[in-house]
Amino acid sequence: MYNILTLNKIAACGTDKFDKNLYAYGEEMANPTAIMVRSASMHEMELSPETIAIARAGAGTNNIPVEACAENGVVVFNTPGANANAVKELVICGMLMASRRVTAALDWCKTLKGEGDAVGKLVEKGKSQFAGPEIMGKTLGVIGMGAIGFKVAQAAEALGMKIVGYDPYISEGIKSAMSADMVLVDDINEIFKLSDYITIHVPLTDSTKNTVNKDTLALCKDGVRILNFARGGLVNNDDLKAGLESGKVAAYVTDFPSDDVIGVDGVIAIPHLGASTPESEDNCAMMAADELIAYIEKGEIVNSVNMPAMKLEAVNGARTCVIHKADATDAVAAVLGADAKTATRGAYAYTVADVDALAAVEAIDGVIRVRVIK
Repeated sequence: MYNILTLNKIAACGTDKFDKNLYAYGEEMANPTAIMVRSASMHEMELSPETIAIARAGAGTNNIPVEACAENGVVVFNTPGANANAVKELVICGMLMASRRVTAALDWCKTLKGEGDAVGKLVEKGKSQFAGPEIMGKTLGVIGMGAIGFKVAQAAEALGMKIVGYDPYISEGIKSAMSADMVLVDDINEIFKLSDYITIHVPLTDSTKNTVNKDTLALCKDGVRILNFARGGLVNNDDLKAGLESGKVAAYVTDFPSDDVIGVDGVIAIPHLGASTPESEDNCAMMAADELIAYIEKGEIVNSVNMPAMKLEAVNGARTCVIHKADATDAVAAVLGADAKTATRGAYAYTVADVDALAAVEAIDGVIRVRVIK
């Protein structure tokens, strides 16, 4: 029996995928085989030696100690694209709110309560302070043309915007699906120079932290509008606030509120609602369950953020799955035989062969975890 620990409420359509003859799941599971998580922080959590995988029902994995998991042979999965449509819709909503000063106008309208018959005249007198530009014909810069960024680009283009994208890792599939009018630039600084609106859709890493900062903002047009529905640390809040005060930035819409930006004039802070739709939660839960089942039962790795990908057929007999350091590949392959399959990602490698060679492989230097599926 495989135990699946759920750290957050996971949509039933996801957990229903687990065969009840093989799996047990819930919030109280000792020594779980795998963990399903949404937003709960796992950085202080001590993993059981029995835990072989973690599936994040969502795209970001900042709540998971990904590198520490790799060092211990725990495969971390995410669910890219499962929440893409939900986030796309909120980004478009945020762009419109930033343009037309909708949230400020709504707050002001509430102050008219109790004015009786004078409300109509007060509305007509005061509405001009909330005027803002249309998005049609404006340029949207998209930093990160992945599953979400590309959907945002398509939706914005359908609304009449010009699209400029930047993504050094763009997939061939998305590149071929781009319309003839979309422009892909090789230098991220071009996004800042050309755009009236900028939306950022990249993971938060050491290299992407503070992507929006005083230097990149200095390149922007006056009155640029920034949208951040990816991660808070991608934008330097102090530099952003200075930009709002100077007029360089007309509005900042973020799905990641923090104490230093809440209530700042020009900031529209949304409480991390990007993926908060029943459709998105269902999609993420089902994809996460599929990933765990495929890994547990076949050794297949798809959508891992810390291990190489490997597609595999169903097990017929016995299968030895080895997570090891990349420099141990030759030694592992020599034991598993000529039919072994190996994939590498950075310092780590994954080798699989349809044999039962647990003891022989465990003795090899550089081997992190071995399991045999029967």
